[in-house]
Amino acid sequence: MQQTIRIWPVIVDSIVKRYGKKVVLDDVSLRVDSREIFGLLGPNGAGKSTLLESIAGLRAVDSGTVRVFGADPTKDRAAITPYMSVQPQAASLFETLTVAETLGLYASFHSSPDDVGALIGRLGLQEQRDTRAGNLSGGQMRRLLIGTALIGRPKLVVLDEPSAGLDPQAKRSLHDLIRSTRDRGITVLLSTHDMQEATELCDRVGILAGGRLRAVGTPDELMRDRIGGATVSFVIDEAVDLASLRHHLGTSEVSVDLTGSGTRVVVRTSDPDDVVRKLTFSPTLRARGFHVQLRTLEDVYLELTGDGTIHALDGHSAGGRA
Repeated sequence: MQQTIRIWPVIVDSIVKRYGKKVVLDDVSLRVDSREIFGLLGPNGAGKSTLLESIAGLRAVDSGTVRVFGADPTKDRAAITPYMSVQPQAASLFETLTVAETLGLYASFHSSPDDVGALIGRLGLQEQRDTRAGNLSGGQMRRLLIGTALIGRPKLVVLDEPSAGLDPQAKRSLHDLIRSTRDRGITVLLSTHDMQEATELCDRVGILAGGRLRAVGTPDELMRDRIGGATVSFVIDEAVDLASLRHHLGTSEVSVDLTGSGTRVVVRTSDPDDVVRKLTFSPTLRARGFHVQLRTLEDVYLELTGDGTIHALDGHSAGGRA
């Protein structure tokens, strides 16, 4: 039986990039899967733009390899150009051209472009079809910019902070567009500073800091599959033996504080449901006033980028899905 060879849209393997003596990307490895929205997170100066530019073939790395659909994006640009489109945040359009004229112009650059009218519909710009680009709102302009990236029917779209500066309604509309793009079989690689956007929109995220990839996984994995990923707090009437409580709950991450109404107990856990279940069926503790606080992606982000420590997910590598 013939073996099927899998070609990942993006494979980054141990790349290093320096500007003079400054190491901007330090042994970064990453895989982006087909038909996923992959979000790249990191503070300013973390190396996000350099990584995206390396994937797009706009910068050559000093060592390591980058492959886009199996090709070197810097040496084989002609091979990957029909399959990849890049939309930088600071891009601009001809303000005097209408939406339809703009997409028609970009369609002329491709041998087999998408249908302009159908794309306008998917962009949600039917009512703005004959509106000049200079008269569009910020959200409408951002959707049109993504439209110029989609008109050539790419298999991979790279977006640099696509929702930066948008109001909530415009951002929601843009997210719907990006999801529908993924659902049409197109891989989306984007950078963002918005933790809520990354949590709600991205299938997987990678956190980059100090030029190194600190963690990769789904937002749920990064938030839950870590020790102390949530806290469960509750009140009991009497003082309790801390060692016994830790044994009963099966964790050492327990602290207590005496209050006027009893003893407030705080448990850090990766499985809050299990803690609540044990408390509910305990005949002696008689816990009340439960409060469960789940860890957010922002908490994980601040932990990984704030102290410079690399934290690996159990069972997951930074190179791709387990």
